[in-house]
Amino acid sequence: MPQPLSSKDAALFRQVVRHYENKQHKKGIKTAEQILKKNPNHGDTLAMKALIMSNMGQLEEAFVLAKEALKNDMRSHICWHVYGLLYRAEKNYEEAIKAYRFALRIEPESQPIQRDLALLQMQMRDYQGYIQSRTTMLQARPGFRQNWTALAIAHHLSGDLEEAEKVLTTYEETLKTPPPTSDMEHSEAVLYKNTIMAEAGKLEQALEHLEKFGRRCADVQAVLEMKADYLLRLDRKAEAEAAYTTLLERNPENSIYYDSLIRAKGLSKDDTKALKALYDSWVEKAPRGDAARRIPLDFLEGDDFKQAADAYLQRSLKKGVPSLFANIKALYTNVAKRDTVQELVEGYVSTPQSNGSAEGQADSDNTEFLSSSHYFLAQHYNYHLSRDLTKAMEHVDKAIELSPKAVEYQMTKARIWKHHGNLEKAAEEMEKARLLDEKDRYINSKAAKYQLRNNDNEKGLDNMSKFTRNETVGGALGDLHEMQCVWFLTEDGEAYLRQKKLGLALKRFHAVYNIFDTWQEDQFDFHSFSLRKGMIRAYVDMVRWEDRLREHPFYTRVAFSAIKSYLLLHDQPDLAHGPMATNGVGEDENERKKALKKAKKEQQRLEKLEAEKREARKAASTGKSADGDVKKEDPDPLGTKLVATQDPLKEAMKFLTPLLELSPKSIEAQTLGFEVYLRRGKYALALKCLTAAHSIDAANPTLHVQILRLRKALDNLSEPLPAEVAEAVNAEFEALLPKSTNLDEWNESFISTHKDSVPQVQAGLTSRQLLKPDTKSQCEQELTATLDSNDITIDTALTGLELLTAWGSDQAAKTAYAQKASSKWPESSVFRLE
Repeated sequence: MPQPLSSKDAALFRQVVRHYENKQHKKGIKTAEQILKKNPNHGDTLAMKALIMSNMGQLEEAFVLAKEALKNDMRSHICWHVYGLLYRAEKNYEEAIKAYRFALRIEPESQPIQRDLALLQMQMRDYQGYIQSRTTMLQARPGFRQNWTALAIAHHLSGDLEEAEKVLTTYEETLKTPPPTSDMEHSEAVLYKNTIMAEAGKLEQALEHLEKFGRRCADVQAVLEMKADYLLRLDRKAEAEAAYTTLLERNPENSIYYDSLIRAKGLSKDDTKALKALYDSWVEKAPRGDAARRIPLDFLEGDDFKQAADAYLQRSLKKGVPSLFANIKALYTNVAKRDTVQELVEGYVSTPQSNGSAEGQADSDNTEFLSSSHYFLAQHYNYHLSRDLTKAMEHVDKAIELSPKAVEYQMTKARIWKHHGNLEKAAEEMEKARLLDEKDRYINSKAAKYQLRNNDNEKGLDNMSKFTRNETVGGALGDLHEMQCVWFLTEDGEAYLRQKKLGLALKRFHAVYNIFDTWQEDQFDFHSFSLRKGMIRAYVDMVRWEDRLREHPFYTRVAFSAIKSYLLLHDQPDLAHGPMATNGVGEDENERKKALKKAKKEQQRLEKLEAEKREARKAASTGKSADGDVKKEDPDPLGTKLVATQDPLKEAMKFLTPLLELSPKSIEAQTLGFEVYLRRGKYALALKCLTAAHSIDAANPTLHVQILRLRKALDNLSEPLPAEVAEAVNAEFEALLPKSTNLDEWNESFISTHKDSVPQVQAGLTSRQLLKPDTKSQCEQELTATLDSNDITIDTALTGLELLTAWGSDQAAKTAYAQKASSKWPESSVFRLE
C-alpha cells in the first residue's frame, strides 16, 4: 500500500494532474519530483510522472516508471489506468484494454476509465464489449445525450438495428419539450434514427417519421433526398416524381436525380423520344446547366445523336471548356458514336467560318473555337479507343500555335509523347507546361510526376520543393512525408524500383504503409469528437470506410510494388547493396563480384552525400513541425535497414495479408500471393491463390505460367508434403490441371487458342521454356514475331524484352528484338539497350 500523502503533498499531487491536463509537462515533472523526494514509493505520483514523460516522447522511460508504480501499489486504479494509457500510446490496444479492465475492477465507478475503455473497444471493433461499456456509462449518467447516442451506434454497428432504434426512441420519450430547430445534435439524431429504420426495411415508418420530424432538421437536402428515395422504393410514383422535381430544381446537375425521376415517371429506357423531351424541358428550366444536355448523348442514336452531339460540342468548344473531352470519352465504347464525334469536330476545324456560337449567333473571332477544336481532336486521337498519335501531335501543335499560353494544350502534348513511349521527351514537354504557369501547384505536380516516370528522382523532388516548406526536418522530402503526399511517395518508390534501388524504393513504400496506419489510428479521436459534435451519420460512414481502408487503390498499388521489391530482394540478395550492372541471370562469378563491389562503392558514396545533406539541413532547420512538435531526422534515409532484412518474404506478408483479405477479386493480388507462398514453400496457400485467380480470369497469362510452375514444384519436392496436406492439394489442383495431362500438349493448345493475344503467347512461350529449355532459340524467334501483331502495345512489347532477360537470352537476341520494336515505334525510347 502507498504511503498516505500529507495535505500539502496531496495539494501538490492535484497540481501535477492540472499541469498534465494543461500540457505544462516540465512543471508537472518538477512538482511530481517534489512529492517523490518525501514519498519515493508513492505509486500514483510515479504513475503521473510516467504519463507526463510519455507525452514528452520518453515512452521507454515512462514504461519503466509505470511498472515501478504498479510494483509499489497494485491496488491503485490510477496506476493501472496510466499503464493502459501508455500501452495505448504504443498502439498495443489489447494490453491497454486489459489494464483498463484491472483499473475498473478497483474503481468500477470511474467515468474516465470507463470512457477510455469504451473508445478502445470501438477502435478494436469489439462491439459486444462496447455495448457493455456504453450501457454502464448510460446507467451512470442517463441525462447525458451522448451516452444514449453512443449506445445506439454500438447496437447499430453490431447489426442489432431494432435495439439501436429502441435506444433512440427511449431517449426521445424522456424529452419533456422538443429541442429547438437550431439544435444540430437533435437534428442529426433524428436523421440517424431515420436511416436505421430504413436500413431495417421499415420504409413506411421511416417515411412517416421523416414527414413528422423532417421539417425540424437542419440538413434540408438530406431530408428531401431520403423522402424521395423512400417514395420511389414504396412505388408511390406521383409523389416521388414531385420530390425528385424539387431536388432537380435545387441541383439540376445531379444525374442520379434524373435517373430516379425517369423511374418515377415510369418512362421506358427504349422510349428515347420521351426521354429526350424530359431532358429538353430541364434545359429550358436550367439553360446554363450541362447535365441535361450531356446525358441524352448516352441513349440517342443515329441522326438524333448527331444533332444533339453537334449542339453540345459547339456550345462547349465555343466556351473553351477544357474538360469537354473528359465528358465525351465515355461514349467511345460505341464505335458509331465515336466516329460521329470525330466527323463533327473534324468538320469544325476544316470549315470554321460556318460555326457560330453555342446559341447560333455569329462570332467574328473563331480563334478560341478553333484552338479548342484542335485541342479536342488532339485528345481524341491520343485516347486508346481512337489512337492515332501522328494526328494527335498535328492537332496539338495547331492548338498551341493558336493559343501558345494554354497550359492544357502543352500538357496534352506531353501525354502524346508518353504514349509514343518517349518518357524523356514527355517530361521535357510537361516541364514546358509548368513554366507557362509557375504558380500553379497542379501543373507543378504533373511535371514532377513525369520526371519520376522518367526515373529522374532528383528533378522530381526539386520541382516538388517549389511548393513545400524546405526548412523542415528532412527538407522537401520530409515535408512531403508530413503532408502525407501519397502519390509522390508512390511514384518516387516505383521509379527507384525500376532502377533496382530497393532500399529507397522500400523506404517510400513503407512510408505510404505508415500513412495508412496513421489514417487507421486517426479515427481514434473521432470516436469521442463525433459524439460531442453530434455528427453521427458521417461518423458511422467513416467507421465503415475505415473497415475497408486498405482496399483503396492507393494502398493496393503500393502493396503490389512493395511485394515485387521483396520478391526481387529474395531472388537477388546482392541487390541489397544497390543496383547491379549485371542482370543476375547466368553471369560469370567474377563479373558478379565486380558488379557487387561497384554497387557497394556507389552505396557508400550515396550515404556520404546523404550525411552531408543532413548536416546542411540541420544547420538551416528549426527542427519543428507545423504543429510545433520536435521532429527527429530519419536515421535510415536510404532504406539500408529495410533491405538488410534476413527474411524478405516475411516482410512481404505485411503488405500481402490486407490485399488478399480486402481485395480478393484482384487477380494481381492473387498472382503475387502465389509468388510469395511458393517461395515460402506454402503450397496449399499458393494453390488457394491460383484457384481464386482462376475463378476471376481463367485465361490470364500470368496464371497459366504459375499453374505450370506449381505443377513442376509439386513434382520435384525435396521432401514429401504431410499426407493430409498432399491429399488436399492434389484434389484441389486436379480441377486446375489434372495430373494425367500432357503438359506439352496443354501448353501448345493454350498458345494456339490465344494466338491472337500477345500476352497469352508470351506466357505460352515462357511455359515452353520451362518444359523444354532446348527450345530457347525457337521461342526467341516466335517472341520477336509477336511484334508484327497489330494489337501489340508498347507496354506488352517491353514485357517481351524483359522476358528475354529472364530467359537468359544472349545479347544478339535482345538486340534483334529491340531493333524490330524500335522500327515499329520509332519515336519510343524504351527499347534502348544499355
